[in-house]
Amino acid sequence: MRRRQFLQHTTFAASGMLMPGFIRQYVSSKATSRQKKILVIIQWSGGNDGLNTLIPVGQDPYYQSRPSLALHEEESILLQKDLGLHAALRPLAPDILGGGIHILNQVGYPNPDRSHFRSMDIWQSGSGSRETWSTGWLGRYLDHQCTSCSPYTALETGDALSLTLKGADRQGFVMENPDLLYRTASNPFLRALSRRKGIAEHSDLHYLYQVMQETHLAADVLHQAIESHPLTEAFPATALGRQLEIIARLILSDEDIHIFYASLDGFDTHANQKQAQANLFTQYAEAMQAFMTELKRHQLWSDTLVMTFSEFGRRVAENASRGTDHGAANQVWLAGGNLSGDPLRHAVPDLTRLVDGDLDYRIDFRSIYQELLTGWLHADSSAILGESFMPVPLFG
Repeated sequence: MRRRQFLQHTTFAASGMLMPGFIRQYVSSKATSRQKKILVIIQWSGGNDGLNTLIPVGQDPYYQSRPSLALHEEESILLQKDLGLHAALRPLAPDILGGGIHILNQVGYPNPDRSHFRSMDIWQSGSGSRETWSTGWLGRYLDHQCTSCSPYTALETGDALSLTLKGADRQGFVMENPDLLYRTASNPFLRALSRRKGIAEHSDLHYLYQVMQETHLAADVLHQAIESHPLTEAFPATALGRQLEIIARLILSDEDIHIFYASLDGFDTHANQKQAQANLFTQYAEAMQAFMTELKRHQLWSDTLVMTFSEFGRRVAENASRGTDHGAANQVWLAGGNLSGDPLRHAVPDLTRLVDGDLDYRIDFRSIYQELLTGWLHADSSAILGESFMPVPLFG
């Protein structure tokens, strides 16, 4: 098995820690995040219901299709006369109206797939629906950028590395619990084992020991970075709140980590959707508000961009369980200090023009990736995505 195959199929795991092979460069090459743009991806897992996120106030087909689920004007925050925002997202309304958060509606791709796993693979890889790719769009970014420049580092807060951050030769690393990572990596037995000599170079076992050594180095760096940078803002004690708190500490640490990946689960609302979605949006809004406030206080918000996506939307019509089933086009949320243009694009859908009972897409999600790669990360998007897409200007 070659090293590339080993990297793709084998990941070092111990008590919640996983680490890629290029972490050695990360800990020895100290290029600061202040010199680079920061990209944070938040995944709404399960398929968020976009129609009850941005509400098409006054459209009869919406209320007719959702006799129990439809949100009325008094249950939302009016962003404009024909568009409401779910009330649980109220803390973010000022940023939407002020242009700090942009919501792109009816984002999707041709021939949509309604399987969670397949549609998430499409979004995470950046492929078409008739293609299957084994690398992610940001993993290929790491492959591409690290061939002729200082290494770039990507971190996922979770227990498994998503396809998004997997490249052919390089990948991000995942850390669920920084304290557990540090304690486990500090185990004297593991430290001694990683220093074992006499292993044949270029063998898989040699590579595994190398990864162990690199993990110990990274654990020390991350522990120091997180512990040395307390936050002034109180983050909520929720799953997403804890993830964004870790990310905020690492951004403030000035380590060379400028791509982050977080997730919020629970959006597969086939039944009793109203309360479930409200709870999730409350968690998202509170965590995002704390995150934005912290970075603004440290004058880092203009260098930060947060993209939130879900693998698909939901059907326009509610089902018999007061929920919604898998749909197609959905929303992408972008938050940052450098966005320009209309913050609400295609925000009010025309529910009289559906495709198989779903909203049709107006923006290919890869057009957004293209803009993030070229306009934010300053990379060659066509080399990473394999083709060019209709431009979606996001930055001035």
